Amino acid sequence: MQNLTLTWQSAGGTAAVLYGGAYVAARGRRPGVSTVLREAGTLLALFALWQLVGRLSLMSTEHALDRARWIHRTELAVGLPDEASWQAAVTPYPVLVKLANYYYASMHFTVMIAVLVWVFLRHRERYAWVRTTVVITTAVCLAVQFIPVAPPRMLPDKGFVDVAAEYGQSVYGGGVGGLVQAAQLSAMPSVHVAWCVLVAVAVVRVSRSPLRWLMVLHPVLTVAVVVVTANHFWADGLVAVAILLLAYAAQSGFARWRARNTADVRPEAGRDRVGVRG
Repeated sequence: MQNLTLTWQSAGGTAAVLYGGAYVAARGRRPGVSTVLREAGTLLALFALWQLVGRLSLMSTEHALDRARWIHRTELAVGLPDEASWQAAVTPYPVLVKLANYYYASMHFTVMIAVLVWVFLRHRERYAWVRTTVVITTAVCLAVQFIPVAPPRMLPDKGFVDVAAEYGQSVYGGGVGGLVQAAQLSAMPSVHVAWCVLVAVAVVRVSRSPLRWLMVLHPVLTVAVVVVTANHFWADGLVAVAILLLAYAAQSGFARWRARNTADVRPEAGRDRVGVRG
């Protein structure tokens, strides 16, 4: 599978151009164009940071593999299903494996962009909430990913198979000098899982259509896909969802704090006006 993903340099450069265009549009009194360019630039800048962190997180392949083995061991100890058994149930069916590889490589970013564009164009009043959730969640996930953790597919001794490489659908290039690319050692937490749950929640909360519940299929499919392709452990997804919930809690807490402060300021302003009139 050809890797069409932007590099961090190209994404960052494009983001800078978009920010520049947003500034020019604002000076030209075209606020609508400025807003669109600024938001697009913000998302590309976030994507560039994601790509860059994946490369900076390279510390030691050996330690990344050790952490992955510890996660797998701990999951089994607490009674979670073995991801290798889930993968083994699918590998006899090449069509399903290829579809899973394709879904993993393409749908997480495609669905995220589609939902953000839809909210921006159709429900502008809710856009800030969705976009801020994306920024907070992704930023925290990236911070955690500075600690390299290998994905399950790098543990053949535990029964895992790199099915993407096996079918020529891997989005990762080969290592350099015998080292694994850093981007491959960012398994914990799973941004795929964080984003798929985020967009499903956004659609369910924002839309009023009864069909909005179909969006729940996206996180269900994504979780299944990241497991059967051996790109993530259950724990990677659980930590990602916990980070997403923290992002929601932070926004909710900030909204309550701002509402209290606004309520406190208004009576004071009213009394000042009364005193002036008196």
